[in-house]
Amino acid sequence: MNWFAQQARAFARAVRRLAGAPLSTLLSALVIGIALALPAGGQVLLSSFLGLARDVSGTPQISLFLALDASKAEVAEIEARLNKHADIEKVSFVSREAALARLRESEGLADVLDSLPRNPFPDAFIAMPKGEDPQLFERLQAEFGKLPKVEHVQLDSAWVKRLAALVNIGHTAIWMLAVLLGTALVVVTFNTIRLQILMQKEEIGVSRLLGATDRYIRRPFYWFGALQGALGGLLAWGIVVASVALLRQPAAQLAGAYGLDFVLRGPQAAEVALLVLFAAVLGWLGAALSVGRHLRAC
Repeated sequence: MNWFAQQARAFARAVRRLAGAPLSTLLSALVIGIALALPAGGQVLLSSFLGLARDVSGTPQISLFLALDASKAEVAEIEARLNKHADIEKVSFVSREAALARLRESEGLADVLDSLPRNPFPDAFIAMPKGEDPQLFERLQAEFGKLPKVEHVQLDSAWVKRLAALVNIGHTAIWMLAVLLGTALVVVTFNTIRLQILMQKEEIGVSRLLGATDRYIRRPFYWFGALQGALGGLLAWGIVVASVALLRQPAAQLAGAYGLDFVLRGPQAAEVALLVLFAAVLGWLGAALSVGRHLRAC
């Protein structure tokens, strides 16, 4: 019998064991689902509120102010280099004339500007980097400051650092919660497999008398733990989706009261797949630890 056939038989045995005790399977999966729904829901909320923070504070930008004597050819060369830059997503050009006209619209400044002998504003570029890492902004600031005819480079460093600190705190808290609750998942699976081994102690003894290897005996328990974890991951996804659906309208109403456009998004397909895989791996780990400890006593 080849490896795939052996795994298929072990998988089928694990499914039969899960289906044979539906209430126990449901309760165990529910415990796992609630535990995993907390960090998964936290990640969903963090992503949604970070999007809101970006909308409120604006997208971080880098402003390049050119020398007053920069020619059109030099301006065009800088624009071409910015558009081709791998770390720049979007580039906008603000001409001297546009800057002057925009400021002239301000109340009380038109007469002051008319009294000036020449336009004091330089041509400028506004670049939006692909990312919000403070180190990326600092590197681009140093790089763009060396471009010819670039007099000054200004970046939204304060906002970038605040956002990065917020993201780090949020992700650290979520990972700490995931590790703690993931440990609980392993413990739940460990005890469940221990009970399964005790209930099937005689069956395991007979299988050994008939020549079954330890690998053959262990395989269904591994699949049992992994499937139980995966079921818990699916339940966690359902809990998060239901919670988001219940909170979406109240959150939108609260944001609308402050003049904000906010939509609480649900988990993406990749996040759901990662959650289920994470739960299955933890279930398998709990099963492996339990089998390694208790199967020798049979």
